Amino acid sequence: MAVSRSSSVQQARQALAGRLRELYRDAGLDGKALAEACGWHPSKVSRISTAKTSPSADDIRAWCRACGAEEHAEDLIASLRAVEGMWVPWQRMERTGLRRAQEARLPLYERTRWFRSYSPGLVPGLAQTYGYTEDVLRAVQRRRVRVDDVASAVAARMERKRLMYDGQRRFAFLIEESVLHNGIGNAGTQAEQLEHLLTVAALPNVSVGVIPACLGRARMPVEGFWIFDTAQVNVELVSGYLTITQPSEVAMYAQTFTELADAAVYGVKAHSLITRALLSHS
Repeated sequence: MAVSRSSSVQQARQALAGRLRELYRDAGLDGKALAEACGWHPSKVSRISTAKTSPSADDIRAWCRACGAEEHAEDLIASLRAVEGMWVPWQRMERTGLRRAQEARLPLYERTRWFRSYSPGLVPGLAQTYGYTEDVLRAVQRRRVRVDDVASAVAARMERKRLMYDGQRRFAFLIEESVLHNGIGNAGTQAEQLEHLLTVAALPNVSVGVIPACLGRARMPVEGFWIFDTAQVNVELVSGYLTITQPSEVAMYAQTFTELADAAVYGVKAHSLITRALLSHS
């Protein structure tokens, strides 16, 4: 399992390691005896029990069998899978193409009522046009995905857009001004996207803030992120997809969003920046 420095991921790994330690102690074993029962080197038990190494499902089954606690194996394996799901390298997430990764996020979107998104490089996915999304996902596919299922992946992302129009959810999108000029696709695609962004900004349940490019700003850009209600943050990094659920860490992203939002302009001023960019593509 690839290791993320996120405290959410690390705390989840430590919690799993703690449950495994409890099993062998409750069984009256020490690390050396457990290693012998499993046919391992003692250092392996030490690495797993201190969360320095993530166990495999087979490791957990062997551990539980040695402790006479096989009834706990499947529950612990489920915990392992949950930890693994918090940090997913792109290679694993997209090994069968882009469509499945898009579809997998739909349940999270459907149960969320308050969306907050900060994007320093692209228009947020829910606010994208078909053509813009196609150009974005095509670039991703060419860079790191062998399977070409871009058309179905675009369709899956477009399916999520219906959530903005059901009147049951709130959306706050923050983008850097540079997003308006980022050159995704051709001039026609960019112009269509900016026109659509103006339409999205006019929705009563949607806020679109643009952070002007200026000198001396108090808050530097950070990685793009989504906040789902107050329960979860997702971050797309160069190497993989990070899910954050630790309340203190979610709160850090919420505070960062507030600081970035304070630097943004809205309404007429945001409309002016978007329109100026739109005219430059005409």
